[in-house]
Amino acid sequence: MTTVRQRRVGKGTEAAEDQPSEEKNAKPDGKILSDHTGGKLWNVLSVTVGGIVAISLGLLTSVYVATLHENDLWFSNIKEVEREISFRTECGLYYSYYKQMIQAASIQQGIVNCKQYLEPVYFYIYTLFGLQAVYVIALYVTSWLLSGTWLSGLLAACWYITNRIDTTRVEFTIPLRENWALPFFAVQIAAITYLLRTHLQPVQERLTLMAIFIATFLFSLTWQFNQFMMLIQALALFILDCFDMLPTAKVTWLYTIQISGLLLVCVLQFFNSMILGSLLLSFNASVLITRTIQKNLKKGGLLNRLVKLILHVLLVLCFTLLINKFIKKILNLESDEHIFKFLKAKFGFGATRDFDANLYLCEEAFGLLPLNTFSRLSDTLLFCIYVFVLFLMTVVAVIVAFRNLSGSNQVQLMEKMEECTITLKPDAAYNLIHTVLFGCLALSTMRMKYLWTSHMCVFASFGLCSTEIWKLILKCIHLYTSRRTHVIKYSIPIITLLYISYKFWPGIMDELSELREFYDPDTVELMNWIKSNTPNTAVFAGSMQLLAGVKLCTGRTLTNHPHYEDKNLRERTKQIYQIYAKRSPEDVYRILRSFGTDYVILEDSICYERRHSRGCRLRDLLDIANGHIMDGLGENEPDLKPSLYPRFCEEIKKNLPSYTVHFTRVFQNKTFHVYKLAKHK
Repeated sequence: MTTVRQRRVGKGTEAAEDQPSEEKNAKPDGKILSDHTGGKLWNVLSVTVGGIVAISLGLLTSVYVATLHENDLWFSNIKEVEREISFRTECGLYYSYYKQMIQAASIQQGIVNCKQYLEPVYFYIYTLFGLQAVYVIALYVTSWLLSGTWLSGLLAACWYITNRIDTTRVEFTIPLRENWALPFFAVQIAAITYLLRTHLQPVQERLTLMAIFIATFLFSLTWQFNQFMMLIQALALFILDCFDMLPTAKVTWLYTIQISGLLLVCVLQFFNSMILGSLLLSFNASVLITRTIQKNLKKGGLLNRLVKLILHVLLVLCFTLLINKFIKKILNLESDEHIFKFLKAKFGFGATRDFDANLYLCEEAFGLLPLNTFSRLSDTLLFCIYVFVLFLMTVVAVIVAFRNLSGSNQVQLMEKMEECTITLKPDAAYNLIHTVLFGCLALSTMRMKYLWTSHMCVFASFGLCSTEIWKLILKCIHLYTSRRTHVIKYSIPIITLLYISYKFWPGIMDELSELREFYDPDTVELMNWIKSNTPNTAVFAGSMQLLAGVKLCTGRTLTNHPHYEDKNLRERTKQIYQIYAKRSPEDVYRILRSFGTDYVILEDSICYERRHSRGCRLRDLLDIANGHIMDGLGENEPDLKPSLYPRFCEEIKKNLPSYTVHFTRVFQNKTFHVYKLAKHK
């Protein structure tokens, strides 16, 4: 890679102009040996202390989130059904599979019984909290690798903890797939950062590639959005490779690892069609194909390189679309079409009446990142320092990219700029593009902020502890000396840590002392009634969030659930949701019976929803999809028409003959109404 300035690797090394002359530096052989031995001992001591601090912080984070979870729910004191209900929405679905395995009759049908050592639920949640330790250690190590000092890792971990509201949600959404996946993603980023260091030995390189493959595989295996996250990662590699900022051979290895990891997951998930039709596989294949077609891509002057680069990008995009279209056509894949409909509508490429796309659009988690996020992150100084470091690194990246594209024609220009520029190492370049792209993702979709904010901690701490950053700043204002750089490099992070401790330690202690408990008597009553009053073979219909809890708590059969990556299941959910639309009792009965439904659960919180504004309530989305005018004051699209029937979930409660002939109410409380379907011949 071509860089602006080449820095000698090693602790405390500076540019040649700052080194003593050979005569002044000459020492007896014994003195040189003594200094060398002392340096090695110091490095061993530093790595040992840094490693102990990393493990300690990881374990403390794990204990911290586990304590918050216990304090919030009084988890150790509540009944099993209450513990299970606390796993809300799709969390309950994921935990139900674990419960199914541990209750299996044999090891072939399930897993080894762990009850004699630990309650199964605690084994599960402690595993997740343990992964948080892995997550924090990976962030710590990444920052340490980038900056060269474990003080940077300490600062990154402290920022992660003090910004917990915006960096993780593990303590209240334990079984979510992202909580399994993100620690492995952080490990992968740490391994990539190490791989991109220069002068690695072949053995080190092979071991690092193996670590990247394992982390990539585990990340892909545990999260349904893996392909989209790794597509962004592949785009980062592609951009850096185009500007000659990364070694091409290592980039090729990373593309290959992504492809092989994803294909292995596809096989293990019984040939998951959504993976085969992913844009990631098409994009990576396109890049590798285009490289073989386009020769001498990185040779020539600035204009020549730019023309080749534009052609290269166009070829990759065209091949990606063609390959992806071909795969989906051949395999008849439609698993992820709802995501592209959502993206099309979200970014203003036309309104949609598609129920699935609107369901995402109306959820706050898939909206823009709220502005108050930045004020919270600024309170810990994280966002302010992040923006400062990001600006400096972006300027350096632009200069290096221009230098690389310009070749040898701009040497004199760059020599004039040399005093105010620094080396942009491959590992720093990757983390820069990574944080920019994932920042764009987080700004557009709030749910994805956890991918950005955790890396923000790494990037800001790296910049604050970076010799190169401070060297650049001091040289630009003509105040540079080696001693001054080192004093600032260590003193400012320490001051920042003291500020964070002083300002946020009391709040953390107050948070840990605040005690609450789980309370949801209506749902507990419903689950107990189902277990006591319905046959084990009964089939239940209702909202997919509630049915996940029904499956977990009662083991009954469901008509639909929150796994939304299957087209048939999405269509089935839309049909089941007609219980909240303006449909005749005969239509609703026919739909429910077509799925084998015995009982249907209606929720007042959905039927009379107030959480969303008009146009985003579930009943509104159903009305629009069915071509009906929405309830309440406000505008409607011109082609929407009044329904011939009242809203089913409201009208059924009046016990009219047209409803009671098909539905009999068998349970109700303040929140839920359960109806049994008649079995007509």
